[in-house]
Amino acid sequence: MRLPMHLHNPYTDLPAANSLPTPAPAAAPGTPAQQAFTEAVARVEGLRQRLRELQAAQAEARRRYWQQVGPAANTVVQARQALFVPLEEALLLGYFSRLEEQQITALLLGNARTLQDRFGEDAAEMLRKYAPRRRTDDTDEEDEEKVPAVATPPPPAAAGQAPHEQAAEAARARRKSKQQRAEEAAAQAGRNQEQALLANTKTLYRQLARAHHPDLSRDESTHGQRTQLMQRITEAYEANDLYTLLQLLAETAPANQTDDTLLARYTQALQQQQTELKQRIQVLQYGENGFGATTGKKREQEIRQLKRHLKAEAEYLAQVLQLLQEPAGLRQLLRELATEGHDTV
Repeated sequence: MRLPMHLHNPYTDLPAANSLPTPAPAAAPGTPAQQAFTEAVARVEGLRQRLRELQAAQAEARRRYWQQVGPAANTVVQARQALFVPLEEALLLGYFSRLEEQQITALLLGNARTLQDRFGEDAAEMLRKYAPRRRTDDTDEEDEEKVPAVATPPPPAAAGQAPHEQAAEAARARRKSKQQRAEEAAAQAGRNQEQALLANTKTLYRQLARAHHPDLSRDESTHGQRTQLMQRITEAYEANDLYTLLQLLAETAPANQTDDTLLARYTQALQQQQTELKQRIQVLQYGENGFGATTGKKREQEIRQLKRHLKAEAEYLAQVLQLLQEPAGLRQLLRELATEGHDTV
């Protein structure tokens, strides 16, 4: 007698997935203000981590870039610096007409600006020496534009930034337009507002200290943990590190000891910080000096092309220097530049 075979069929013996009971998602702890604050802290930390990663990646990309392009760029810089002496000597010869002397002065100025703007070399002395003098009866608008150039400090150098890039960035900062300065003033006002919003760091420190100071607890088992936590709180307060205090508040503060109105103010400040971090990330990725817009083969192609251009420029400048050795050669160069509509090399 054969016994019946009972084969297991998973498609018929098990209940369908949509018929299984699904647990309801657990509600997030805390009030809506506390939840919003905790989420804002997490978002800011994520953006800060992303910014750190981008800065590290671009520092490495910048290092490789200057390792490959730097020698060619230095050759062009030296070739351009060599033009200053014969051009200045030509102005003292009395050989050239007034119009030609103006052309020579334009050559000096153009060469100095190229060294400063493209290669970040300090050419301030040449620019002061040959730049047109401002009249004393300049308009008020021109006077207004002169003040920020002196009062505004140069931007801090980015970590790992090459000297050429640092000086070029400072040169661009000195030439910022009135609109750019207005935009920067608005951004600074926003940062000042954020700082005013977060000015009660002492209040936050006291709140955390009341909640976690080891001397205020009778539970001996948590004394060591509270001591370490209080040390972090004190170090953050002494360093004026408000963000760390906010993180500690989000991680440790009991719900019944946190004022929702105050949390809403902190959340607003953190949202402002998110906006600023996103802008910094975007500038790093797609800005004028960003090294993240192109990668891999495309970046290598750009570097090879740039090296070819720099090599050709150095060869051309060597020919120009040969012409400058004789007044007739310089006059020929001035005529060629005027014919082509250029005032500098």
